[in-house]
Amino acid sequence: METVNIHAAKTNLSRLIERVEKGEEIVISRNGKPVAKLGAIQTEPVIDKPRQFGQWEGQVWFAPDYDEADAMIEKMFEDELEKDWKE
Repeated sequence: METVNIHAAKTNLSRLIERVEKGEEIVISRNGKPVAKLGAIQTEPVIDKPRQFGQWEGQVWFAPDYDEADAMIEKMFEDELEKDWKE
């Protein structure tokens, strides 16, 4: 990774950006101390490895009745439907 001072960065910004587009990273320094890093912006998501199905197996628990309807809630819906039909 190359280091350039601020004056050189301002003078050669277009050239530095071309290098960054090719994958380089450039450190910009002031008085010999690094203050910024010039690098490319990632435009596509990085997928390190494909997703694996079943990754959560054994780590997530569902109650046996998690998808059963609650009787009280069903009654509330039924009462509302009957009220709508009567009106």
